[in-house]
Amino acid sequence: MVRFSETALKGVILVEPDIFEDARGVFLETYHERKYRDGGIPGPFVQDNYSYSVHGTLRGLHYQLNHAQGKLVAVVEGAIFDVAVDIRRGSPTFGQWVGVELSAETRRQLYVPPGFAHGFCVTSDTAAVTYKVTNFYSPQEERGIIWNDPGIGIRWPIAQPLLSAKDQAYKTVAEMSDQLPVYVG
Repeated sequence: MVRFSETALKGVILVEPDIFEDARGVFLETYHERKYRDGGIPGPFVQDNYSYSVHGTLRGLHYQLNHAQGKLVAVVEGAIFDVAVDIRRGSPTFGQWVGVELSAETRRQLYVPPGFAHGFCVTSDTAAVTYKVTNFYSPQEERGIIWNDPGIGIRWPIAQPLLSAKDQAYKTVAEMSDQLPVYVG
């Protein structure tokens, strides 16, 4: 039976799928609409994304202001430290974060709901990450928070990550206060 566990942040859900292994290899369902909906992951998902990165790469912290995206993140090769940050103005958990290891070995997934910033860093030599999203990518709505924002205090497992120019230029959550989603209880 697939296990869905609420993390310390309401709506951020860790998924542990059923894994069937034998001499031939492995089989698992990576998504089942009814089971995932019943487990608290509403969907619908409209786009699948894939990224491949080398050790020490940090991607994030990303979000879309309007056209917010829920993300169902999984690793198909390697391992990552995956992070969700509540950036919804007025939320009782505003500025709090959770981080979990996702890997090809454990096959766990993390659901990050709309209104949260998301990022990950690669802890293995390389990592291939897939994620389903609930809204289409919108370049005009893309925003981000700097990965090492002291107001959030994420304890990343690497000190000197490889970052894109865009990710290096992001500001702190305090500096983005007028560009954050609003909490709707």
